[in-house]
Amino acid sequence: MQTLNAVRLAQELLLPKVSHARCIVDATAGNGKDTLFLAKNSPEHGTIYAFDIQENAIETSKKRLMEHNLDGKVQLILDSHANIRSYINKPIDVAMFNLGYLPGKCHETMTMVESTIRALTDVVSQLSVGGIISVVAYPGHHHGKEENDAVRNYTMTLQPKEFTVLCIDMINHLNHPPILYMIEKIKSESERSEEILKKT
Repeated sequence: MQTLNAVRLAQELLLPKVSHARCIVDATAGNGKDTLFLAKNSPEHGTIYAFDIQENAIETSKKRLMEHNLDGKVQLILDSHANIRSYINKPIDVAMFNLGYLPGKCHETMTMVESTIRALTDVVSQLSVGGIISVVAYPGHHHGKEENDAVRNYTMTLQPKEFTVLCIDMINHLNHPPILYMIEKIKSESERSEEILKKT
């Protein structure tokens, strides 16, 4: 069994942060696997907001959570992750994005570049110091490549004194395997401004 894959690596790298996170976002609930991972491993006082535009994805996620008696920890939101600001106005500690389409369902419905970048930008702006975002992108088809390029270009604009960005690519696999991005906020903008002022 392959143990090194983008989704599993994202969970492993997020786990230490999830264990003491207060505000958590699953920006793409999908079949609920990431949502369940977050619910299982977050503290009792943590709140998880899981977004999806497909009603069957929300229902599948709800059923999966109920099977583990964890539905009380999660707010399942039938809406685009582009509207995260309408639901969350506090610092976000952990966020997960698993882009593309819902496995086993219609491939015509998938995440889109514009909404993905808007959501990612909003989550980055609300990320707490020490908070982490994972993004799994799928460049194996035309739209997925476009979306991956947009994510890569956006993350490259993040100030290195405020954020660290990690990119993991399976370089020996064929057919453009998933790519994992990890974004960690290491310093607030105000802290960076104070450092600049001290140097002047």
